[in-house]
Amino acid sequence: MLRKFAAVTFLFILAAVYTTASAMTDGDGKKSRFKISGYLQGQYQWGEQDAELKVGTDNENTDRPFNRFGLRRGHLKFAYQHPVASAVVQIDASTEKGLILKDAYFTLREPWLRTFAFQTGVFNRPFGLEIELSSSQRESPERSYIFPMLFPDERDFGAMLIINAPEKSPWHIIGLKAGLFSGNGISKDSDSRKDFIGHLTISEEFDDIEFGIGASCYLGSVYQGTETVYTMHDGGFQADISETNRGGYAKRQYFGFDAWVAFETDLGETTLRGEYLFGRQPGSQTSSKSPNTAALPSSDTYIRPFRGGYVLLSHEIEDTPVSVILKYDVYDPNTKVSDNRLGLGGTTITDVMRTAFGFGAAWEITDGVRLTAYYDMVRNETSTNLAGMGADLKDNMFTLRLQYKF
Repeated sequence: MLRKFAAVTFLFILAAVYTTASAMTDGDGKKSRFKISGYLQGQYQWGEQDAELKVGTDNENTDRPFNRFGLRRGHLKFAYQHPVASAVVQIDASTEKGLILKDAYFTLREPWLRTFAFQTGVFNRPFGLEIELSSSQRESPERSYIFPMLFPDERDFGAMLIINAPEKSPWHIIGLKAGLFSGNGISKDSDSRKDFIGHLTISEEFDDIEFGIGASCYLGSVYQGTETVYTMHDGGFQADISETNRGGYAKRQYFGFDAWVAFETDLGETTLRGEYLFGRQPGSQTSSKSPNTAALPSSDTYIRPFRGGYVLLSHEIEDTPVSVILKYDVYDPNTKVSDNRLGLGGTTITDVMRTAFGFGAAWEITDGVRLTAYYDMVRNETSTNLAGMGADLKDNMFTLRLQYKF
């Protein structure tokens, strides 16, 4: 562990030294096209006894609150920029996941119309707003709960077409990203099927206001490992048993709408952003999470209709380095069952709806240094017919994060 920590520390020091040296080169030189950046997020979290904290291990005393220290993220990004071709490699070195690859992709841009680009490798899935918003820029400490369930790791292997006209063009307000992806997150591709993801946006900017709307679509599939596939009927799961189901593929379909507006007043800058998602999600009896492993599923397939999303309000207080944040997010993994029907008809804790109301503040201490304090009030659907869910879980949590971005 000490050797690993020393190696990572040395890597970040080397990056900082190289970034400083690069900044001193001629702006027209080839070396100036190469850039190293990154950020570190040291974090303290406190949670009630049932909370799932993002740093440290699980609660050692499940009948009382607990707290943990940890490095939530330690990203190091290498980027080479060129008018026609560019490339990005990004790694994450943290105490939670170890050293893992986050991004590795290159982009080709046509130099004539400067409207079309092609991108391939491992990169963020082009669905909605929050997935592609960097963790170093996001107002709340974590993405809304629905996204790590539907899009674990946020990234995927794929190839994508990008259409966006230059700023001086009247068509610049319209943007499109669309591509084919493996569907396993950053894990190896494991089947011959590919998933389609597309995001269409319209945005505009005036003197003191910016706004945009968008629509996203995900059309994919999940391998069926057995002959039994369950779907919802009359508040419970109904089995379809057929040998032809084994080796087949269950449809995975998501649809999403997003909107945002940012405006300035005498009180400061205010941002309002929101997304709504719904669709069909194949999973297992114990999980509604999308695949993020190369191993093909070997359990029965459970298909659930889902919905969810979030609304976020952020306000930068005028003439201060402080912002205040309010956020509400919801994830209902199974819209066909609720309340005391949970626990019947083959439904489990996997089908329980989760909501969270979060509030906090961020202080930009100096360039690149930000301190965030944030509290999540989490509520879970309850049922007298579901063991352990007769009352709301005690899973509120508090996060204190110090971030350095370079």
